[in-house]
Amino acid sequence: MEAFYSVKNFNTIRELIDISAEEFADRPAFEIKKNNEHYNITYTEYRRDLNSFCSEIINLGLDGGSVGVCSDNRYEYAATYIGTILAGGVIVPTDKELHEDDIVGIFETSNIKFFFCDAKFLSKFNTDRIPGVKIICFDSDAADSERITAWDDFIAEGRQLNKSGNRLYNTVKHDPEKLCTLLFTSGTMGVQKGVMLCQRNFVFEVKAAMGVIKIFPEDCGISLLPIHHTFESSIILFFAPYCGAKVTFCDGFKYVLSNMKEFNPSIFVAVPMVLEIVHKRILKQIKAKKNGERMFKIGTALCKAASKVHIDLKRVFFKEIQDAFGGRMRMIICGGAPIDPQIIKDFDAFGIQVIYGYGLTECAPLAIINHDRCRTTDSIGEPLPGVDVKIINPDENGTGELCVRGGMVMLGYYKDEEATRAVIDSEGFLHTGDVGYCDGKGRYHITGRIKSVIVTSNGKNIFPEELEYLLDKDNFISASMVEGLGEQDDLTVTAQIFPDFAEIKEFLDKEPNDEEVKALIKTAVDAVNARVPDYKKIRKYTIRKTDFERTTAQKIKRSENSLNKSSAKPDKAKKPQPKKGKKAK
Repeated sequence: MEAFYSVKNFNTIRELIDISAEEFADRPAFEIKKNNEHYNITYTEYRRDLNSFCSEIINLGLDGGSVGVCSDNRYEYAATYIGTILAGGVIVPTDKELHEDDIVGIFETSNIKFFFCDAKFLSKFNTDRIPGVKIICFDSDAADSERITAWDDFIAEGRQLNKSGNRLYNTVKHDPEKLCTLLFTSGTMGVQKGVMLCQRNFVFEVKAAMGVIKIFPEDCGISLLPIHHTFESSIILFFAPYCGAKVTFCDGFKYVLSNMKEFNPSIFVAVPMVLEIVHKRILKQIKAKKNGERMFKIGTALCKAASKVHIDLKRVFFKEIQDAFGGRMRMIICGGAPIDPQIIKDFDAFGIQVIYGYGLTECAPLAIINHDRCRTTDSIGEPLPGVDVKIINPDENGTGELCVRGGMVMLGYYKDEEATRAVIDSEGFLHTGDVGYCDGKGRYHITGRIKSVIVTSNGKNIFPEELEYLLDKDNFISASMVEGLGEQDDLTVTAQIFPDFAEIKEFLDKEPNDEEVKALIKTAVDAVNARVPDYKKIRKYTIRKTDFERTTAQKIKRSENSLNKSSAKPDKAKKPQPKKGKKAK
């Protein structure tokens, strides 16, 4: 695919920041809320803070070393992430929800010299476990020891260095191929691997994505997903400055809709689970109104017809829904898991485009996407400009492992050459571990994961994701996990199901008892079994009282015990029934 928007010429993150600061000097780069008051940080001020950060951390002895960061999303986090790269160091963004032992292990493995965090994290972390590491706290009132410096003081020292002419940030030589970001993935398998990314990865991502997605300086993005995920960081920290857009920070998931009314964003980065919850709320409100469903269908049809003659009636029919998102929302960039195509269609009807695609941390993260001119609801889209895709070991239907190649592919896994060689072949293709196929229009579809495929004794392949998708579509099921249990030659398709107890309670108009829950779940399982071939049927299932353990991207963690004992690649995988696609991990 070729780009259809012109892209700027730059090769390093320093060049990107300098170009943005010159082109969008007085435009707001961030809108900050502090003590319920709002203020802007312009692109000129942002570069000044980044330069102050660079000079001070170099002065304190960074010398190309590693910098850890754990915090809620906020401006200081963003400045630490980019500032470390501009200072020639390696940023190690870490999931603040990990167990302290895991965080300490990551810091020890990556040999961090500096650690940046907020007061909330600092209050529950034993800093004695990272001796010799200089700590900078984003909140001044928590910096109460010789070892812990306040962010404001840290930046002030750097600013003073620059004012005195000691501009150490100018001494950094920027190599696009040098490791600059180290991300320890805590994916659905809970296995920690250090993904090594360089500036070339991020620069490629920006140029490729901005060649097919249009973001304007007038746009405002609201940040909700943790910045340590490449999905969030790439869009918020790299795409936004490229376009001169403004970034704001959400106070947390339960505040997202109220924050949208505060900040009036036009762009939102989300995982499907967030959209599913919001979509369900919207449909409930529609159904609660007299003739609500009928009017929704009429409005959708009229808007679709009017759009063919370039008349936009969406604001007329769906103003209330648009206002719930702040009134300016025009684009939601979504990925991380499968999504129901109907959700994409409904949001489009509301006047909000959902940009949906696929990628993974090892690709920084985007590789395939539904862009401005490829707006499908049942595929992950087309490869980004400069990305090559191939399907290996395809079956008779063309379904096999998805492999991608391009400037976004990681340098490798940190201190693990064997694992790197296992996923990046001699031609430079990254073997994603995802199974899929390409349709006749050149658009890709994901059917499941190689590691989770259930191989039956007669050679049939069952993708748990297909069955989970069908189960999760039921109103009374909140989440599910399908696995193959038993001996290798006698596997039983089994499901764990977490009911949507709130939905069941509302349906029954009372607190449900165990038998009522079991009856509703049985009906749901029977309905799924009626839709699939005999060998795919769910033979056993258990009902959970609590939700599954999840990653911070809200993906269910699959333990090693939940996998089919065979990790053989699918030789005879069948194309699934039409289903939702998948995206960045």
